[in-house]
Amino acid sequence: MPTASLGALQVVWFKRDLRVVDHAPLLEAAQRGPVLPLYVVEPELWQQPDASARQWAFAREGLLELRRALAELGQPLVVRTGAVPVVLELARRRLGIAALWSHEETGNGWTYTRDRAVARWCREHNIPWRQLPQFGVVRPLPSRRGWAQRWEARMAEAVQPAPAQLLPLPGVEPGAMPTAAELGLAPDDPPQRQRGGRSQGTALLDSFLAQRSRRYHAELSSPLTAARGCSRLSAHLSWGTLSLREVVQASRARRQELAGESGVGRWPLALQRFEERLHWHCHFIQKLEDQPDLEWMELHPRAAGLRQADAARLAAWAEGRTGLPFVDACMRSLRARGWLNFRMRAMLMSVASYQLWLPWRDSGLELARLFVDYEPGIHWSQCQMQSGTTGINTIRIYNPLKQGLDHDPQGLFIRRWLPELAAVPAVYLHQPWTMPVDLQQRVGCVLGQHYPLPIVDWAEAAALARDRLWGLRREQGFAEAADAIQRRHGSRRSGLARSGRARGPRRSALGDNSQQLDLNLDLQPTQVASGGA
Repeated sequence: MPTASLGALQVVWFKRDLRVVDHAPLLEAAQRGPVLPLYVVEPELWQQPDASARQWAFAREGLLELRRALAELGQPLVVRTGAVPVVLELARRRLGIAALWSHEETGNGWTYTRDRAVARWCREHNIPWRQLPQFGVVRPLPSRRGWAQRWEARMAEAVQPAPAQLLPLPGVEPGAMPTAAELGLAPDDPPQRQRGGRSQGTALLDSFLAQRSRRYHAELSSPLTAARGCSRLSAHLSWGTLSLREVVQASRARRQELAGESGVGRWPLALQRFEERLHWHCHFIQKLEDQPDLEWMELHPRAAGLRQADAARLAAWAEGRTGLPFVDACMRSLRARGWLNFRMRAMLMSVASYQLWLPWRDSGLELARLFVDYEPGIHWSQCQMQSGTTGINTIRIYNPLKQGLDHDPQGLFIRRWLPELAAVPAVYLHQPWTMPVDLQQRVGCVLGQHYPLPIVDWAEAAALARDRLWGLRREQGFAEAADAIQRRHGSRRSGLARSGRARGPRRSALGDNSQQLDLNLDLQPTQVASGGA
């Protein structure tokens, strides 16, 4: 096999795009000269408050598989640890660099600042940096008008193959892949975490389209069914082991196939609902692309400083010991798995923001570290939306009791994740504080000893939060600012124009105001969220 002439070296900088298929920067670079496929492990990035060892473990597995895939093409992935401009400068001095290639990235504030530093380095050395789109996110975007059509056009583009070959680079060592401990990350790799790597992603996609998606629309909301019924592709989309375009196209091909079969029931509808959430995936990331400071600043300025930090409440919520069984079960499940379906992510954020009245940034960081599929654009947009700081979305105050009764009526999920409540009779399981003291002693679950009493009166706290938020929305000038936010960030498909002038809340007997425009973004999202597919 011929060796490379390094005079026209193309550096392909991998970030959150750990694949060789449908990787436009890699394919384009390979057509122009020898390629240095590079991943830079940035210790400072991994010390940011939204990073965790569970995320690095997933990414590391994807990187090891990517290295093997690139080696089969002729040149394995080169890994270096340090600051990206420093690593690039060392490569330039030793090898020479004709061009730098990467996908566009809508990351957190740290990566935004880092990319600006890389851009300066490229300008100083007259090296073109070609950034190509990976998702349906448009950069720059002067207006949301026509955005949905542009998204569709991008998703319809052909899925690109891997390059036929890469010329080997003599004398370039692949480099070590550090462990989480070597990056200074606290031990955190839950045994039930999803595994990374493209082979894992394609297997999930295949099983979802072949069978698991049949009842997606019916199974995505309950934590009892979502772990199987959702695609579970969110982490693979966040880390780029699969491309969004190939997932969209595979789903649509499967839906077309099912349309010609009999006896499939509502399966095509289930896939249509899944594809809608793939669209919302980019819709939310676009918000952060357009306004990077929404990661830490309230979208609506009147919502700034609305809540006060409370370390004790935050710790109780983050550790699953609020005394609200369904909330605690969801949090403990998330801690053990690194994944949770979107509706439960939304509920956790809602309880933190309303019943516990915690700042959205504090609770958002706790969730970010727990989500293996953490996608900043989805995550921070959802944190603000679920906490009522956008000014353009209906206030979403989830009733934790109603959510538990709706989605875990027999308490199976609660009993699995809260073993201290395993012997509590079903009639008291969702509200153990109503259990008589003598019964608590007989079943071995004394409230305040074996399981905490609720740290707040959740119904009273929700009513107070609702009144505060709607009072804020009635203030002079609030609606005008909300209209400006809607024009900048609102979906042109949502029909939510002038949402800042929303009417007051609709109350139910259970005090639940969660019958809102429910996106159920199961990728962030989830994401949610970050994802949750």
